Amino acid sequence: MNVPNVVVHRNADILAKAVAARIITRLVDVQSAKGSASIVLTGGTVGIATLAAIAATPARDAVDWRRLDIWWGDERFLPSGHEERNETGARAALLDHVDVAPERVHVMKGPDSGMTAEESAEAYAAQLRAAARPEDHGPVPSFDVMLLGMGPDSHVASLFPGMPALYDTRSVVAVHGTPKPPPTRVSLTLPAIQASREVWVVAAGEEKSGAVRLALSDAGPVQVPAAGARGRQRTLFLLDRGAASKIPPGLGRMASP
Repeated sequence: MNVPNVVVHRNADILAKAVAARIITRLVDVQSAKGSASIVLTGGTVGIATLAAIAATPARDAVDWRRLDIWWGDERFLPSGHEERNETGARAALLDHVDVAPERVHVMKGPDSGMTAEESAEAYAAQLRAAARPEDHGPVPSFDVMLLGMGPDSHVASLFPGMPALYDTRSVVAVHGTPKPPPTRVSLTLPAIQASREVWVVAAGEEKSGAVRLALSDAGPVQVPAAGARGRQRTLFLLDRGAASKIPPGLGRMASP
């Protein structure tokens, strides 16, 4: 795994807009080179604000949304349309405003599907296997960019410190008893995250600063899951000043003020 690059923005609003611009550039570059692209979305305040910023800029039209595969890193195991689902937030912020191909929007099923959380995880793993190509060298696609939020406890996706999912070698798992409600979720695992070409950890707020410092240290991913959030080719920690306030001097690069 590679050493993360750290970019610091002035505040959370500018961070969301800057990440939105990065996403558009990345997707356009990949589509120009390969014809299609893939992205893994996240929820959370900054994650959804980033999607809204994409929707708000005319530059979004540079992306061929019909040639984009959209995945999620995790989902709360709640019925379709529930306001707390990451999918619901993503659709309201961006997906309902662009011409995506419905068959390329890969959602994690909720209890209204008749599935258990374990069955939902298995079904998502099957979708990933079907999308993986020989050059991916594994059971999941090499996503072009994976967005991950991070909690003050250093959790990413629904991988919380010390929980069994951090030891799991499957690509997708059901997670029960999470410290944040709702307690049942479906999540990609660290091996699936690490299959991505690029992983971008996006965090804002001083309450995240201790977790950011640990994630950029030599901490192990079982106690600091964000320390295991690394891409095959590149890893970015995209932060605001609050989230970056405890990292060692010189580690982060300030973006333009």
